Amino acid sequence: MSDEEVSDPKALLEDRSKAKCVSQWYEYQKCVKRIEDDETGQKHCTGQYFDYWKCIDKNVAEKLFDSLK
Repeated sequence: MSDEEVSDPKALLEDRSKAKCVSQWYEYQKCVKRIEDDETGQKHCTGQYFDYWKCIDKNVAEKLFDSLK
């Protein structure tokens, strides 16, 4: 067995994909700003958060399986 440390290619690809998902990130941040004074706890930004990660996952999936052995 090799002494080489194994790295997770998904984490690296996620970091690289964040630049492609800036518009979804801004939508999420706008939502967070809009609801920050909500005292009821009824408002949330779950949809925008999932849209952001869906964009990242889509970009990662295109490259991830090519790098796996």
